[in-house]
Amino acid sequence: MPEHIKLFIPGPIEVRESILQAQVKPMIGHRGKPFEQLFASTQSKLRAVFYTSKRVLVSTSSGTGMWEGAARNCVTDNPATGVLATVCGAFSERWADVFERNGKTTTVISVAEGKAIKPEQVADAIKAHPAPFDAIAIVHNETSTGVMNSLADIVKVVKELSPETLILVDAVSSLAGVKIDFEGLGLDVLLTSSQKCFGLPPGLAFAAVSDRAMNRAKGIKNRGYYFDFVELESFLVKNNTPATPAISLLYALDQQLTDMLTEGLDARFARHAHLADLTRSWALSRGYALFAEPGYESQTVTCVSNTRGTDIGALNKYLATRHMNLSDGYGSLKGKTFRIAHMADLQEADMQELFSAIDDWG
Repeated sequence: MPEHIKLFIPGPIEVRESILQAQVKPMIGHRGKPFEQLFASTQSKLRAVFYTSKRVLVSTSSGTGMWEGAARNCVTDNPATGVLATVCGAFSERWADVFERNGKTTTVISVAEGKAIKPEQVADAIKAHPAPFDAIAIVHNETSTGVMNSLADIVKVVKELSPETLILVDAVSSLAGVKIDFEGLGLDVLLTSSQKCFGLPPGLAFAAVSDRAMNRAKGIKNRGYYFDFVELESFLVKNNTPATPAISLLYALDQQLTDMLTEGLDARFARHAHLADLTRSWALSRGYALFAEPGYESQTVTCVSNTRGTDIGALNKYLATRHMNLSDGYGSLKGKTFRIAHMADLQEADMQELFSAIDDWG
């Protein structure tokens, strides 16, 4: 086995040994009582993390699968309504593309990379559209730029101007790192995946779904199968899944959820905020700048403007000798930025170890 490289990249994130070991339990059939008990255990704890008493659908997929699920289940084929996609970076742009590839009429509002979506932009788009949108798609935390959009402010505008519009939120790199109150905010779909703030291996995706989103899905004919919300719920109420699930990952999920709730959600969120502050302070004190617009910096991943012209590839080669790795800029931002994740189970000592290694490199 190669030397363990501690990951400071924004997914897959570093996974604790005890969580890795939780996956090696003996296999069980997924149509029997032991599996139903495992699934029920994860469901009750997932609802606590999502701040909902409603369903949390579980898929053996990446979060991208739930993107497609939201597109097919929540947006009709009526070209007069469609979806309002808010784009502020590579991943929100990709979600907009998913809507289009599924044949949904897609209206896009976009801002430059590093900027946040503003409520007034959403308000203008809603007012300019001749009919209420079926849904609005919001990426809460844009992983490519380190921008965290003001979800509550955007939601407030949507509810005031277009209350019938479903609110779909991608929280892939923020849920379980910051508080997102699904029911308190009145969201309709809140989706995430396992390999970021949950501190799990890749392979699972989760989505809290409101009653009105589920009712919308029931009226849409071509929802597909694998990500059909109605089909998923028909099995969820029996503590099961339509297709064979990743049972080993569910064992790990059950253990990690227990550990998260033992730490306490408020304490977990405060730890993420503290690590974000540490990372920003380190970057600024070393002559770098922050790429995200001031006031919209992510609490889970910091995107650093490479104002010093650091050779990120060479830096990572050096960090590998110290058994660590950070992330280059994404897409067009490669070399211009680099990203440091401070999510999941990372602690202050981990971050200080990384900062010390970068400082030693120079």
